[in-house]
Amino acid sequence: MSKDAYHGPLEQIDSCCWRIPKSYRPGMRVDGLIYANRQILKHLVQDQAPEQVANVAHLPGIQLASLAMPDIHWGYGFCIGGVAATDPEEGGVISPGGVGYDINCGVRLVRSNLFYREVKHHLRQLVEELFRAVPTGVGKSGKYRFEGKELDRLMGEGVGYLVGRGLATVNDLAMTEAEGKLDGADPSLVSDEAKRRGADQCGTLGSGNHFLEVQVVDHIFDEEAAQVMGLEKDMVCVMIHSGSRGLGYQVCDDALAAFRKVPEKYGIALPDRQLACAPALSPEGQRYIAAMRAAANFAWCNRQLLMMQAREVFARVFGRSWQELQMNLIYDVCHNIAKLEEHSVHERRKKVWVHRKGATRAFPAGHPEVPDLYRGIGQPVIIPGDMGRASWVLVGQPGSMEKTFGTTCHGAGRVMSRTAAIRATGSRRIDKELESQGVIARAQSRKGLAEEQPMAYKNVDEVVSVVDEANLSKKVARMRPIGVIKG
Repeated sequence: MSKDAYHGPLEQIDSCCWRIPKSYRPGMRVDGLIYANRQILKHLVQDQAPEQVANVAHLPGIQLASLAMPDIHWGYGFCIGGVAATDPEEGGVISPGGVGYDINCGVRLVRSNLFYREVKHHLRQLVEELFRAVPTGVGKSGKYRFEGKELDRLMGEGVGYLVGRGLATVNDLAMTEAEGKLDGADPSLVSDEAKRRGADQCGTLGSGNHFLEVQVVDHIFDEEAAQVMGLEKDMVCVMIHSGSRGLGYQVCDDALAAFRKVPEKYGIALPDRQLACAPALSPEGQRYIAAMRAAANFAWCNRQLLMMQAREVFARVFGRSWQELQMNLIYDVCHNIAKLEEHSVHERRKKVWVHRKGATRAFPAGHPEVPDLYRGIGQPVIIPGDMGRASWVLVGQPGSMEKTFGTTCHGAGRVMSRTAAIRATGSRRIDKELESQGVIARAQSRKGLAEEQPMAYKNVDEVVSVVDEANLSKKVARMRPIGVIKG
């Protein structure tokens, strides 16, 4: 996070939205809009994330506004929590910085028919076995390996390829955003280095803020929606947060290198070179889009294989198959992606490239891309918090389509850099602190837990309240963590 505070204008529109007017800086094509309350605003102005919202407003073809969700904090190019839609027919661009290095990082939520009273006495064993079975940490390889034509098929076909291999079910496919596959992926445009890095990383958790959590439903806010999802109070769930690992990182790195002189070629003036972009319809733009889609498909497969490994551990510990334990996927939603979607802009329907950088899709009830099971309640939205407080499941609301191109926040959002979090830890044992709160946490190092300690994040309950009040997504259930594994 930048140490510099933001000193520009923030005009209050309502109780949960603030505007940076396009008059703030020459070259801004639209206003910036930030969803936050006053408490979040205090953290917000301490870094340069609002400046990044203003920077994104310079992008050619941007529609309505440069947007940011309440989990906003400083990132590469776009802020984390940044959203921008560009119209390719108006010279709209595609920007790798608006997708992020971890392409299709995302979250999935799995229910079970186990309740806390049945799990609490097995919790330590469960966490230890998950930590042994699920590969965690930087560069960690796993038991699955995909190379050559197999890897190309996996990137081209997404989770459907794993169904054919007996590593996913038809229901898993239906409960994954875009059914676990973006059409138009071209594995031949993914570099050999990216493929080398990804060959043994599908089914691995990674490091940083990625996690696998055992959680308990501690409060139901919408009985009808919870019932449709199969959630009950005190039920045990599993939440998985990971992305495209080294493969996606390399795809982004390769694109940024290829885009270095592209803005100049097309006469695009940018306030920050980290916003390197290309017209979406240009050859350069089309190549990145096809490679990004391939990395996104890889990420969905990664989370699918992580879930399969978790199911196997639960089956071992509780002596019943995962099917008997009813460990069904509620939903998988991504939050580092750009997708061509149809939206209403100034009362006109048009197809736009929606960049969601640390932001999550939140389509409402009735939307054709919401699975049949959820068509009456809206798309499930999964918002993880820190490992000491809570995570949430919500449903998309009509306000998201009107205000944010069908988007809501993706998590709590950091308030401390990783370095600052480690410094603040001193000699404290984060694992012991969590255990005193009823959370058993395992990680590859104390440093990893220190970086991800609860105080490094905003209170997710406050963040979720903003998107609920703004009618972007509606609260369904709150889950508290009881077991965590991290890299």
